[in-house]
Amino acid sequence: MSDPAAPQDPTASGAAAENVEYRVAHLQDRLAAEELGELGVRAEIRAGAIVVTGTVPSTQCRETLLRVAHEELAGLTVHTDIVVADNARPDHAEEL
Repeated sequence: MSDPAAPQDPTASGAAAENVEYRVAHLQDRLAAEELGELGVRAEIRAGAIVVTGTVPSTQCRETLLRVAHEELAGLTVHTDIVVADNARPDHAEEL
């Protein structure tokens, strides 16, 4: 008997795999449509886990994205590589 709290293998065949693909697609829809509006973030199934990658404009945006990803993909193995863009003003003039 399987443990319902154990992480699911996203590469499993049948209905479970379709469910994982649906959940990943739903995550991408939420990221694009909701308060985040993040189109530069990708979620893919790789090597038995979900990988979420991309660049966001702020730490707050990164935290919101991580919360949404973990809500949508609860029970699955999720790896994230979300970079916060450095949008600070330069501290010196560029020399040409």
